[in-house]
Amino acid sequence: MKITDKIIEEVVTDVAGADVVPLVSFLKNKKNISEFIIAEKIDKEINATRNMLYRLFDYNLVSFIRKKDKKKGWYIYYWTFNPKRVRYILFNLKKKKVENLKERLKRENSSDFFICKIACVRLDFEQATNFEYKCPECGSLMNQENNVEKKKEIEEEIKKIEKEIKEKFDDESD
Repeated sequence: MKITDKIIEEVVTDVAGADVVPLVSFLKNKKNISEFIIAEKIDKEINATRNMLYRLFDYNLVSFIRKKDKKKGWYIYYWTFNPKRVRYILFNLKKKKVENLKERLKRENSSDFFICKIACVRLDFEQATNFEYKCPECGSLMNQENNVEKKKEIEEEIKKIEKEIKEKFDDESD
């Protein structure tokens, strides 16, 4: 699987936030760039820039070297983006999404859910009983929801992601 700019942007947004994408765009294909230069180029305060870099560092998407400034005596950090980690993180994000969807499907299969006519809130059987089958938002009567379609959608999403994982990540020739 070829790691495109779009994939990098999606992964960075998922793990570090959309605000970090411009930083990664600047840092991509560069090595050992001073955090002060990065802050200047993305037009952010140094503390905000460091916060972004640390969020990326938490996922090993960036690495750094530290050098002591001979004049001032303090350390300056020089950062490099690690694009090879994107594929691994993307794989883990997809696997986690499948796990979450399977957990959700399990809940859908093991519970009855209740909603009012305007679908203010969705309650499971116990919650609906506690509210005497009256919507806690609008006060109208709650009826059992037919969640067959919802379960089908979740199953389809699981199949789609699992197929994507198989196609994109089982081929080790990339």
